[in-house]
Amino acid sequence: MAPSACAPAPQARSPWKPPHPTEILLATGNPNKVREVREVLQPLGVRVLSLADLYPDGELPPEPEEDGATFEENARKKAVGYAQLTGRACVAEDSGLEVDALDGAPGVYSARYAGVDGTRETRDAANNQKLLAALSNVPPEARTARFVAALCLVNASGEVLFETRGTYEGIVADAPRGENGFGYDPLLFLPDVGRTSAELSPAEKNARSHRGAAVRALAAYLSALTVAPTPRPHGACAAQRSTTNVPGTCSSTGEMAC
Repeated sequence: MAPSACAPAPQARSPWKPPHPTEILLATGNPNKVREVREVLQPLGVRVLSLADLYPDGELPPEPEEDGATFEENARKKAVGYAQLTGRACVAEDSGLEVDALDGAPGVYSARYAGVDGTRETRDAANNQKLLAALSNVPPEARTARFVAALCLVNASGEVLFETRGTYEGIVADAPRGENGFGYDPLLFLPDVGRTSAELSPAEKNARSHRGAAVRALAAYLSALTVAPTPRPHGACAAQRSTTNVPGTCSSTGEMAC
């Protein structure tokens, strides 16, 4: 009886597992940022941990110094630093406000623009006051601005896997409005809806914000990694012959190359 052509008996395969991490550390102590990221990634089955989850006693490790010239440099530095510190896949972002009339300021210095210490609310209020003072003689049509968010994902070894940037356009208002959001949200006026970012609901803000855009790009990247490979049918090349050992084809000896 002639030997069977390259159709070895099927072997059991381990269940395919998605290659993206199912648990990610978000390198921030800001609960508002954590909430926004969780709303996008949790439906994918990705558990988002915050620094507060890892350090519930409140004694957070020192933050990597954000001395980069761009949002991207700072996001990458934070992601790599916290991944190496914790041994976990990590997402970090750096964000801020760029005002055209101020040549892009406060930019990477947005969080510490006023140089004031204290609670998050105290710092936000001082930053907003300084920004309004800097724009006091600038007409509304020249107060164009945008929020920028640069996001970086690294694996547990600190290797960069994905980077992206999102923006959120508006005009700096002449006074704070709204109770939602944080940071400069009460000052970014959105002409198309006639409200500031702080007057939007969380869902409305996520749908159009800089951070929402960056996290949705990350979600699309992670989703693309979850597409399982198409199984190769056993015995599909029984009648083939090849002179090279290409994976998935028959060799000249009638054996399956692998």
